Amino acid sequence: MTLQWVAVASFLYAEIGLILILCLPFIPPQRWQKIFSFHVWGKIATFLNKAFLTIIVLLIVLFLDAVREIRKYSFAHSMQKSSAGRPSAYDHTQMKLFRSQRNLYISGFSLFFWLVLRRLVSLITQLAKELSTKGVLKIQTENTTKAAKKFMEENEKLKQVMKNYGKGEQPILEAENEKLVEDREKLKTELKKTTDALSKAQNDVMAMKMQSERLSKEYDRLLKERSELQDHVGKGIKKVL
Repeated sequence: MTLQWVAVASFLYAEIGLILILCLPFIPPQRWQKIFSFHVWGKIATFLNKAFLTIIVLLIVLFLDAVREIRKYSFAHSMQKSSAGRPSAYDHTQMKLFRSQRNLYISGFSLFFWLVLRRLVSLITQLAKELSTKGVLKIQTENTTKAAKKFMEENEKLKQVMKNYGKGEQPILEAENEKLVEDREKLKTELKKTTDALSKAQNDVMAMKMQSERLSKEYDRLLKERSELQDHVGKGIKKVL
């Protein structure tokens, strides 16, 4: 294996390791959000975007080169198989074909996992933000509910006081009561808005969680296919050697 394909294979193993770490269930999204929000990432954000695009271009070039090599050696393999050439030349061409197929799998999976890694980081960040918003909305809902209960209790007390006071003070108490009723209605409206926002945030969090689970299942399936393809390529190479 040449130096460039050793580097691509090492990059593929590193991608698999990072994806496995990001998929660990006992690390919450909020902790990843704290790691992703370090000031150092913001300072080198432009460099990271350029590096991401550069790696994609390099992997695409290597993938296309592997496709070209497969087509080249597949044609040579069919020509030598139909002709009465030397067996050693046929075996050498077959070995080259298997190496080209191996390089195709390495570059293809590296490109795919690189895109999956970028998407996984984005989903974890969005999920952490939704969970934080849900916590804030929950606290606001609880505070609004407590304030509404307090105003309702005060309103009931004022009603009792109105019954005990004389008629001369009744208009003043009625005006204060009406003001308290208006405040209560405003609090009810605010409570309803906060409750609706909390429900929406909960639905968004559930949708992000389901999407993350589907991505994890797809990753496991692709990882299994990759292992099967590597075993197939390994057996083919051993057979040729």
